[in-house]
Formats: sequence, C-alpha cells, structure tokens
Amino acid sequence: MRLFLDTADYDEIETAVGWGVLSGVTTNPTLIARAGQDHETQVKRICELVGDVSAETVTERKDELVVEGRRLASWHKNVIVKVASTPDGLAAGKVLAGEGIRINVTLCFTVNQALLAAEIGAYIISPFVGRLDDIGEDGIAVVRGIVDAYRQQSIRTKVLAASLRHPMHVTQSALAGADIATMPFKVLEQIYKHPLTDIGIERFMADYRKTQEPQPARR
Repeated sequence: MRLFLDTADYDEIETAVGWGVLSGVTTNPTLIARAGQDHETQVKRICELVGDVSAETVTERKDELVVEGRRLASWHKNVIVKVASTPDGLAAGKVLAGEGIRINVTLCFTVNQALLAAEIGAYIISPFVGRLDDIGEDGIAVVRGIVDAYRQQSIRTKVLAASLRHPMHVTQSALAGADIATMPFKVLEQIYKHPLTDIGIERFMADYRKTQEPQPARR
C-alpha cells in the first residue's frame, strides 16, 4: 500500500519526501485555500516534489468539468484530475479518461459508486472512511467491499482510502487491501512513532556512551 499525504502544505510534503516514505499527494480546494497559495502555482510546486498529485475540479456541469479537467492536467504530467462521484462528474471523467488523463473519482461512499467509477476508466477511486464513520457507518468495511468487488471483477482501478483520521485507519486500510492510503501530515507522523521505539533508542545510546568513557587502567 502506497502512502499519500492529504495536504497542500509544501513544507509538510517536503518533510515527508525527505523521510523516503511518500508516493503522492491528494489536494482539494479547502487544502489549497488553507495553504494560502494560488491553485495552479501550488499544484505545480508539489508536482516537482512527488508523483501522483490529485487536483480537484470545482465546476459542476459535464462540459465545464471537461474543460477544467483538461486545464488541470496540462499543468504537469503528475496531475491526476479529481471529479466527484456524480452523474456529471462521471460523464466528464469518462471523456477525460478517454483522452488519456488519469482520473480520481472522489467522494465515494458505496461499492456501487466505485463500480461506476471503474466503468468510466477511473485510475483511482476514493472512498471516504472517516466521513462514513461520522454517520455511524463502517468506512473500512466499504473499502474492503470495494477491494473485494474489484478483485472479483478483475478491475484495475486503484482503491485509495481517504478521510483517514488516525493510525488505526491506516492499518485497517492496509489489511482491507487498499492500494493507497492518504492522510493528514499529523497521522503520517503518528504511524512511525511508538514509545518503545523511543525508549529503545535512549537505552542503546546510553549503552553506547558508556563504551566511549575512559576505562580505568589495569594494575
């Protein structure tokens, strides 16, 4: 399972790239606004750091989405165009996919929506785990169901577990068979931390420092 960051913060992305664990980034208008940058400028900067950068459309009608999707895709070869799981979004996505543009169908909440995304040739489907949990449904079960359906049908669309709120969501997404997990920077930080790791390092370093101390002369 590849790890993505769900952010438009350049410094966070640069840090994760430095750790050697980041494969991509998902963005949306809210994240771009939070970063305080121009949409095109920020997406292009991110694309120079890491591959597979999802940039989201903001129009609603098919024809407008097609035009916008083409524009987003022209920014950089690493851009994946995000369209919502709506009739217009899917229709536009099919046109764009037919032109060789990679599509990420976002705001997916059911296996059936995921099947529709696969039908239009989507590169990625993004089920939203946390938002399903928020309304009392089992988000990870939906991810698992999509993975199972795709395997049964030999569908190649990649399953990206989105709206991950904590490290357990990441673990569960991997066990459910997701191809990609996208998460906020704080969750990525949490998944490599463990108190026993910190204690172990402290003990090793303490023992090492003892070996560097001068030894009393033997008589």
